[in-house]
Amino acid sequence: MGLLEDFEKQYAKKPEDVPQCEIGDTVKVHHRIIEGDKERIQIFQGTVIADTGGGIHRSIIVRKVSFSVGVEKTFPLHSPRVAKIEIVRKSVVRRAKLYYLRDRVGKSARLKDRIVSKKDKKVKGGN
Repeated sequence: MGLLEDFEKQYAKKPEDVPQCEIGDTVKVHHRIIEGDKERIQIFQGTVIADTGGGIHRSIIVRKVSFSVGVEKTFPLHSPRVAKIEIVRKSVVRRAKLYYLRDRVGKSARLKDRIVSKKDKKVKGGN
C-alpha cells in the first residue's frame, strides 16, 4: 500500500487546485489538446451530470448539447490534461446522477438556479 500512497502523493493535485463542483453545476472545463507537436486549450462548457470515484480517481461527466446532438465527456479531475475548471452557475438538484437529462430537450432540460446571498454566503434553493 505504501507504493500506491506514494503514487497518489506525487501525481494528485493540491486540494485547493481541485474545484468543488457539484452535480448540476454548469462548468467550463479547460482541456489541453495535443496535436502533433502543438498544444492548445479547448473549453468544454456543460452541466455536471455525474461524479464518480474518489481521491486521485475522482472524475466528472459533463454534458452539453451541440447542434442538437448531446455530447458527454468524462474528465478525471487530477489529470494533467485538465488545466482549469470554472464554475459558471450552480443549480438545485435532488439526485446524485442526472442521467434523466439525456432524454429531455429544451425547457424540460433546464435546472433551477441556486441563489447565493452576499450577506451571509449561504446557498438557498430556487423556487
